[in-house]
Amino acid sequence: MRTQRLPATKALRRMAVTALAATLLAGTATPGPATADSSVTVSAASGQDRPELRKAMQAFVDAGFTGVQLRVHDERGEWAGSAGVRKRGATAKPPTNGRFWTGSIIKPFTATLVLQLVAEGKIVLDAPVAGYLPELGLDRRITARMLLRHTSGLFNYTGDFDSDGTFVPGISANGDAWLPDRFRSYRPEELVRVALAKPLRFEPGSDQQYTNTNYTLAMLLIEKVTGRSYAEELRRRILRPLGLKDTSVPGDRTRLPGPYAHGYYRYEDAAGREQVVDISRQNLSLLAGAGDLISSTQDLHTFISALNGGKLLPAPLLAEMRTPHPKMGYGLGLFVQDLGPGCGNVYQHMGSPPHGYGALMYSSPDGRTTVTGSVTWVDEATRGPGKDFQKLVDALVKEVFCDGQGGPRQ
Repeated sequence: MRTQRLPATKALRRMAVTALAATLLAGTATPGPATADSSVTVSAASGQDRPELRKAMQAFVDAGFTGVQLRVHDERGEWAGSAGVRKRGATAKPPTNGRFWTGSIIKPFTATLVLQLVAEGKIVLDAPVAGYLPELGLDRRITARMLLRHTSGLFNYTGDFDSDGTFVPGISANGDAWLPDRFRSYRPEELVRVALAKPLRFEPGSDQQYTNTNYTLAMLLIEKVTGRSYAEELRRRILRPLGLKDTSVPGDRTRLPGPYAHGYYRYEDAAGREQVVDISRQNLSLLAGAGDLISSTQDLHTFISALNGGKLLPAPLLAEMRTPHPKMGYGLGLFVQDLGPGCGNVYQHMGSPPHGYGALMYSSPDGRTTVTGSVTWVDEATRGPGKDFQKLVDALVKEVFCDGQGGPRQ
């Protein structure tokens, strides 16, 4: 994709998307304009009528999302539904338990694997990672805890910012530059070496900055100490024990299996004409261990409920995982979010691959109340009406965890 002699507006768009990239991959995906009919009805998979959830889903469609699928487990039981359309130009709704690209929701899975190995004595949480991966030449001050908490100071291989706000490019992971490379395969070592070629952003342990490099390194750490691939360890330790049949690490596979909703990217071609591309197929080896997961709302519910219910980690390590650093509210693979007076904390992670898909996963401290979901949209470099995404998610989450009133459910 040519980048020379860009019109000012196009250059600004590209600057905007790189500035948003870290936030997107952290889980605050920002969707763009859609073509769904705002009057579309919701398809509920359970027998319950939950008008407040139907309204919350419809709000996403009204804001411009093409589709949304949602699953809620709470004291009223299980509820699942979808709104919008599965594909542009069609009328079928998104499947209520379709597969989707989860983006950074893989990070709690990766952190759980590392902490299981800590429990087995195979990894020491505060030992230098360089001792396990000497071939990479890591700063010996960087520990496994720092990787999981994003306090290592490592450069983000998809691009990062200097202290003065100057953007330092890395591997293209969004925008028009990403589009022609969306099927390219990357090796995790290749990604890490891009990051290690740059100076540290800050002294290890002195600050916190969300960086995909940390979790690609965590993936390599898992593989080194077990002698097996990350995908196999994930299957052995989490997917098979929990019966997660819809969840997988795709590797170089670019297609979503089974029924799924489509994501899109809008751009301007060399002749100035607007084009919309179906990007349901994309190669997420670009985000190894940090954003390359396929799942469903049911599987995400099962995982986050089991994790917070104490089924995957010993209590002391689960407590460590859920202890947040004050800067970002991020523990070891989970965000700890205070919903306000009377509501208490939820444990969550959201995610988005480069474009077109977003996912959310929220849980109460005991794992009994969860919200999991996926959205699709027509994305673009400026991210469209993405300003509404966090507001919509917050309203949905408070509806479930606080009766929509900012107070606890009775």
